[in-house]
Amino acid sequence: MSKTHHKSLGLTNDDVIEMYKTMLLARKVDERMWLLNRAGKIPFVISCQGQEAAQVGAAFALDRKHDYVAPYYRDLGVVLAFGMTATDLMLAAFAKAEDPNSGGRQMPSHFGQKKNRILTGSSPVATQVPHAVGVALAAKMESKDFVSFVTLGEGSSNQGDFHEGLNFAGVHKLPVITMVENNGYAISVPLEKQLACKSVADRGIGYGMPGISVDGHDPLAVYEVVKEARERAISGEGPTLIEALTTRFTAHSSDDDDRQYRDLTELEKAKQRDPIITFANYLKNEEVLTEEELNKIESEINDEVNKATDYAENAPFADPDHALKYVYEE
Repeated sequence: MSKTHHKSLGLTNDDVIEMYKTMLLARKVDERMWLLNRAGKIPFVISCQGQEAAQVGAAFALDRKHDYVAPYYRDLGVVLAFGMTATDLMLAAFAKAEDPNSGGRQMPSHFGQKKNRILTGSSPVATQVPHAVGVALAAKMESKDFVSFVTLGEGSSNQGDFHEGLNFAGVHKLPVITMVENNGYAISVPLEKQLACKSVADRGIGYGMPGISVDGHDPLAVYEVVKEARERAISGEGPTLIEALTTRFTAHSSDDDDRQYRDLTELEKAKQRDPIITFANYLKNEEVLTEEELNKIESEINDEVNKATDYAENAPFADPDHALKYVYEE
């Protein structure tokens, strides 16, 4: 249950209903992708389940008409909040010609959509960090009031791109917010074998920026810290490092078996704080939504996912000659 009240943050009932709908849509799209993968219809899934609150809470704290995002592969909640649709995500999963990310060229969850200011992501982890820092440098050089927001996992925070990006951002006081979604596992490597310091947030001081840890199961708590970080950035106070403490409810990907390295009782305990359930309970307790209204929302989202799945499955693949497009000068 959220410890922060939405109205104290300036959020209306409509705002938090939209946050909940976006979280639930991310979960339902993700669950459908697992079913499609196990049915042999799509090749790969890398999941957002358990991390939707951090993603959506953060995205709603940004200016989704002007800010830029450089998401990592789990960020269904971020890209949906920034304007991607369930159909867009399904087209990518099926690698169809209309896939807005890459026209079916790239693996699922390698997001990129110019019209919604979603920077194209690459397979090597953490490469999005210097890209986001570069966008923030452009904002400062052109004296424009937008920020860039970049996410990654805590395992990726050990890559050189993370350190170079944050150091450059700190030295030049750039308007970039880095949010590490710390789910405790870098694929199969637990947190205690990844970091010598207590938390990822502890690294902020080394780059001359605040390092803040927040409960990533609570979308309102994440909204609050990202909103404050954005205000700092816009006022010229520089970057912020945020560590959202989350739980990964699935294996690393559809090619992983987390039973080989993970205590399942730990996972069952974590699922008692499922952000979809706890935020729905918050909305009921605050009399924002009734049980009947929540059921109606779920039914509508199920319909949306069904339509997106059907459309993407029946959409055409790219012409084989299209694979040569953009490779050589034409």
